[in-house]
Amino acid sequence: MSVTRTGEPGAPAGADPRRWWGLVIIALAQLMVVLDATIVNIALPSAQRDLGMSDANRQWVITAYTLAFGGLLLLGGRIADLVGRKRTFVIGLIGFAAASALGGAATSSGMLFGARALQGVFAAVLAPSALSLLTTTFTDPKERGKAFGIYGALAGSGSAIGFIAGGLLTEYLNWRWCLYVNIPIAAVAVFGAYALLHDRPGHTGARLDVPGVLLGCGGLVAIVYGFSEAQPRGWTDSLVLALFAVGLAMLAAFVWWQSRAPSPLLPLHIVKDRNRAGCFLTMALAVIGMFGMFLFMTYYLQVILGYSPVKTGMAFLPLTAAIIVGSTQISARLMNHVPPRALMVPGAVLAASGMAFFTQLTVDSSYTTELLPGLLLMGLGMGLIFMPVFATATAGVAPQDSGVTSATVNTSQQVGGSIGTALLNTIATTASATYIAAHLRNPAQKALIVREGVVHGYTVAIWWATAIMLLAGLTAGLMVTTKAPKHVPVDAPVPESV
Repeated sequence: MSVTRTGEPGAPAGADPRRWWGLVIIALAQLMVVLDATIVNIALPSAQRDLGMSDANRQWVITAYTLAFGGLLLLGGRIADLVGRKRTFVIGLIGFAAASALGGAATSSGMLFGARALQGVFAAVLAPSALSLLTTTFTDPKERGKAFGIYGALAGSGSAIGFIAGGLLTEYLNWRWCLYVNIPIAAVAVFGAYALLHDRPGHTGARLDVPGVLLGCGGLVAIVYGFSEAQPRGWTDSLVLALFAVGLAMLAAFVWWQSRAPSPLLPLHIVKDRNRAGCFLTMALAVIGMFGMFLFMTYYLQVILGYSPVKTGMAFLPLTAAIIVGSTQISARLMNHVPPRALMVPGAVLAASGMAFFTQLTVDSSYTTELLPGLLLMGLGMGLIFMPVFATATAGVAPQDSGVTSATVNTSQQVGGSIGTALLNTIATTASATYIAAHLRNPAQKALIVREGVVHGYTVAIWWATAIMLLAGLTAGLMVTTKAPKHVPVDAPVPESV
């Protein structure tokens, strides 16, 4: 990546000559946050043995992180707007590193769960400030395309990179390094932030919307928690239904309060905008499909095909490469010439066609002919979706609202991931149980029938994931109607209100 200096051909007037190195720091922090949602997946069996976790409780290693992260993102975004994005970025990095050190040194399951929740809290502060720093650093439409291409590639491929890193660290060091690895990354990012990133001062006159925090974050936590409990307990469990009811009631009250609050946590004009709302919904639906696929592919490769953690991680490499190509080489080059939906709709169709490959899996499928084509198609499709979603959702937002807008994009991603994991896992386990009950006639064939039943469950759930991905494309096509970005003068003043 070459650094363009102010005054060189193509450089915007008054642009920071080190802005591309600043992007490296922002991207590094974002990568750390995204991959931490999956890096411990492959390490989980080792951590479970080490700390004596029960099968019922082991899910909290994943859920504690996503619950705190998804539930507190709106608060993190508003804090970034109030006290300054660079300051909250650095606080988030330091806190995330400290929580990672605590988790790596965990001597009990409770200590590890607490550390993962703490990681989620600081990730909720870090992620919105990273995206809003990117939005305020790159104001020239052409440069925004390149910057968001790189950011979108990391947001889309971070989960797959987490599987690779988790496999390597678990196999060659031990599971604790899946947490310790964040410390040097955060240290580099903190030094880089002080040296390279600039920010407008926070809006110190504004006040934090405490009722909005309690209603919005409480509602999101209840819903994300409900989805996490739906998988082990079942959708009709009284606790699950109560969590959904409480979550929806709190979010309804949140919307009512935001229309009356003097300093709202989430100004409603942000989500009332048709294009922005379309981006939020497209992101949530696309991530439901993607996270379900990650879950099934990980188990399929390790449990059914017998891959090692490292080999499983490496199997995701083509997907990661395809996402990067789709974001940086296709989306970033076309974004200024075509409307966002002209990228998002074909992206969803490509990703859905890739998923359709996985519906044909058997207990002895070939990686090269039956998995690789699907991974490549899905990666290209996700690369076409993520980048225009991030760029369109954050375009034209007033500086004082950029943090909370960025948080809303991240919230749709996290809630989509939670829903995808719980919903598709429940569909898969139900379909597997039905298949095994219908086919298990000869006890001598039990092992084979169980394996076939598990794979059948995966394929049924992947059909649902494929349909949801197509729904993401339909949503983008109908709701995201904005035209291709215009080349506005780079020295034009930034609007202070939408």
